[in-house]
Amino acid sequence: DALLVTDAQGQVIIAQNEHKKLIPASTLKVFTGLVAMHYLGPEYRFPTDFFLDAESNLTVKGYGDPLLVSETLSAIAQVLAGKVASIQDVVLDNSFFERPIRIPGRSRSLQPYDAPNGALCANFNTVYFKYHQGRYVTAEPQTPLVPFVLEKIRSSGLQQERITFSQKQDDIPLYVGHLLRFFLQEAGVPVKGRIRVGHVRPDSDRLVYHFRSRFDLRQVIARMLDFSNNFIANQLLIAAGSAAYGAPGTLSKGVQAAKSYARQELAIEALQVVEGSGISRKNRLSAVALDRILEKFRPYGNLMDHQNGLFYKTGTLKGIKTRIGYIEGPENAFYRFVILINTPGKPIEPVIDYVLESLPF
Repeated sequence: DALLVTDAQGQVIIAQNEHKKLIPASTLKVFTGLVAMHYLGPEYRFPTDFFLDAESNLTVKGYGDPLLVSETLSAIAQVLAGKVASIQDVVLDNSFFERPIRIPGRSRSLQPYDAPNGALCANFNTVYFKYHQGRYVTAEPQTPLVPFVLEKIRSSGLQQERITFSQKQDDIPLYVGHLLRFFLQEAGVPVKGRIRVGHVRPDSDRLVYHFRSRFDLRQVIARMLDFSNNFIANQLLIAAGSAAYGAPGTLSKGVQAAKSYARQELAIEALQVVEGSGISRKNRLSAVALDRILEKFRPYGNLMDHQNGLFYKTGTLKGIKTRIGYIEGPENAFYRFVILINTPGKPIEPVIDYVLESLPF
């Protein structure tokens, strides 16, 4: 286990095993946010492009937007309704990210924290449903249970749950297409053909709509931290890797970008990062490294959860409890703290109390 508390000038107040590399769990997301800020920029907004060809096929190309949700697709359909009268096929181009993307530590469960990543995804690759009066219905009014989804739900055998899509059979991009078809038809644009996976053809496809997310990168990171969303974290890491080293986005490029940033911008050499969410136990950072990350993240500290002058990010895996953040003191003073407990069964609350009691105010 490790503990490190420093003041704004970097003076050490408490230090225990501060150089020992331990499992950070979801506190790693703060570092991932910094990496994304560096390579993409705080004003970055994820794009999604829509192309039309001579046969009225609509091709949708994704670039990893982690917040492409039902409300957004509905709004996009309204815009497209002003540009196209009817559509033949809806073609999904998810080639901007490598396929499939395998995240170390992620299992094949249907739980949201195990949602897979991709260049073109909707609703975090999850569907929330319930069984009501003899039939499946949506548990989120903004998201219809299109027939494509109902087939997946019935095969799951569950009565009420939030399930994820697998990377098999192109389920991830196809879900985007089926949702978009629903919203297009709701907006008065008939879709006459199929929903299929394909590619943009630069020689024959015409860009009809360049959509940019209404969320800038700071807002995306705030949501990642607030919900401790593993899917968002690795979407950001892969997108950062593609910005640094070119498409297609891959996990290895994201990891390479993260390590380069740590070495060149934070002077951190001793870290082991294999993905961006903290779900993998192979991630290892020291308290000193996390303190440097917090120092750099300070301008964005208000993106963290906060209460009573405490800004923090927690992390939890089986037998692992971690917490990092900032403590506001009097006269605009603030302190950084890193708590890494890798001992199963050891509580974190007494350590937090000890930290608060040790501060000079």
